[in-house]
Amino acid sequence: MRTSTTIEASAGDWRETVDFVVEAEKLGMDICWVAEAWGSEAPSPLGYLAARTDRLLLGSGIIQLGTRTPAAIARAAITLSNISDGRFLLGLGPSGPQVIEGLHGVPFARPLSRMRETVEIVRQAVAGEKLSYEGREFTIPLPGGEARPMRMSMRAEHELPVYLATLSPRMLHLTGEVADGWLGTSFVPEGAKEAYFDHLDAGLAAAGRSRADLDICQGAEVAFAEDEDALRAMVAGRKKELAFSLGGMGSATTNFYNAAYSRQGWADVAAEIRERWQAGDRDGAAGLVSDEMVLGTTLIGTEGMVRERLRVWRAAGVDTVRLYPAGETLDERLTTLGRALDLVSEEEPTTAG
Repeated sequence: MRTSTTIEASAGDWRETVDFVVEAEKLGMDICWVAEAWGSEAPSPLGYLAARTDRLLLGSGIIQLGTRTPAAIARAAITLSNISDGRFLLGLGPSGPQVIEGLHGVPFARPLSRMRETVEIVRQAVAGEKLSYEGREFTIPLPGGEARPMRMSMRAEHELPVYLATLSPRMLHLTGEVADGWLGTSFVPEGAKEAYFDHLDAGLAAAGRSRADLDICQGAEVAFAEDEDALRAMVAGRKKELAFSLGGMGSATTNFYNAAYSRQGWADVAAEIRERWQAGDRDGAAGLVSDEMVLGTTLIGTEGMVRERLRVWRAAGVDTVRLYPAGETLDERLTTLGRALDLVSEEEPTTAG
């Protein structure tokens, strides 16, 4: 498995974040994704990190569809790819109505067709073609005026892989059809076939592709407990975070994380957690989160437990693991990351000479 992590430029001290990425590259990590939620955007810090790193692949994890035109996304992606000497991965995601409509004032309607058309237009630009497109969401150039199809003045100097962050069945099918990689979350390997892989594989088959054509990139917090007491405390401390994902990440009716957990065997408890969270009972919602739910979707445990979960993730089909290392300080997070990278490396298949 390849290894990666995700950072957000607005989370904490930026200089410390840069130090973390630079040191993670030295430890042997393969990819750094930069998040874009309702704080900082992704392209600016990616450009900065391109100048501070040498080998590390850098990806947007993710650029939100509704915040930019397809041409603006293509322009940023080609720029980042060129200045990083081909180390850029374009991650795209629909986000959700709370952010897209509540923060940006842009309709969230029809994210599936917006995603498909955006990928098609971006690939036109990357190929150096004149942008000419007629779709449900976008018509380029805008008709009725003086515009003609235009070709961007810069050229993509390298291949530009496209990763899609998707959770719903139809979006997963689209990912299998058109993407180079899948940025997943809320992942329980034991329930992933029905929740995720069946839909991805259907999309791959529709496009005449196989699983080898799609990089499966899954993420989870990694933390090491030295004994059972420490493990119990860790698990208890994560329950409110998971309750927020299930109850607060979205509106009362639209929560893609809740839907993903529901498809993996926790439909009843996920519904109750959302109901309590939306009613303001945050502690009650957290109290419904079981130890199994936390451990099933994270890489938390003793070193032996984390090693075994990594084996399960690999067997389930994960190609790239996205690690969120626990720790209060930079040194603690780097220590956690280093231990996790060592475990991934130890489990790599060896080739007989």
